[in-house]
Amino acid sequence: MSLPAIVILTGAGISRESGLATFRDPDGLWAQVRVEEVATPDAFARDPERVLGFYDARRAQIRDPAVQPNAAHLALAELDRRWPDEFLLVTQNVDDLHDRAGARRLLHMPGELAKARCLACAAVQEAPACLALRPACQACGAARLRPHIVWFGETPLDMAQIYDALARCDLFVSIGTSGNVYPAAGFIAEVRGRARTLELNLEPSEGATLFEAARHGPATRLVPAFVAELLAAHGL
Repeated sequence: MSLPAIVILTGAGISRESGLATFRDPDGLWAQVRVEEVATPDAFARDPERVLGFYDARRAQIRDPAVQPNAAHLALAELDRRWPDEFLLVTQNVDDLHDRAGARRLLHMPGELAKARCLACAAVQEAPACLALRPACQACGAARLRPHIVWFGETPLDMAQIYDALARCDLFVSIGTSGNVYPAAGFIAEVRGRARTLELNLEPSEGATLFEAARHGPATRLVPAFVAELLAAHGL
């Protein structure tokens, strides 16, 4: 029996129950600071100390021992481990909760808080606790590290690989996303009418009507149930 090729997209909603606020919550990051001041190449050129300090603080947040992968992250990692056919987990999140849960077939579209990139040699490496102290690049020694984050105005990572997977997928699942941030918000249009589509979200997203089916509620309840159902349906 052939198994469906799966692409799963996750957004900030999946990490909410681990204690990380979404960007667009009333108390989220963009309610506290203007995007233009900390999340653009121009902001980094204008005030690198402020930008580095902002991302150092965010990195410290995800390294807080209280912030751990929740049941939804763990269920998707189990699906990754047990699914023997094509599978790709694409996240819009810069946290490392999917990684820590054990997901391996994983792409971070917007980059990763836990990593830094060298502006001198382009090497990507584990980020030190404090980029604002201008530590040396482990590869070339230059003190020119920046957060390995896709800022507004920059191109998301791994898009060719993502679109290749979307072109082959038979099942597309969107979890914890607002449905209003592109290019991820356009993924449903890439697969609609060809693949089965499902939204798992706390509440209907802006693109909810484009999905064949939707289930609404906490990710920690919906995602483990979906994974268990999918594995059972295919005898895995």
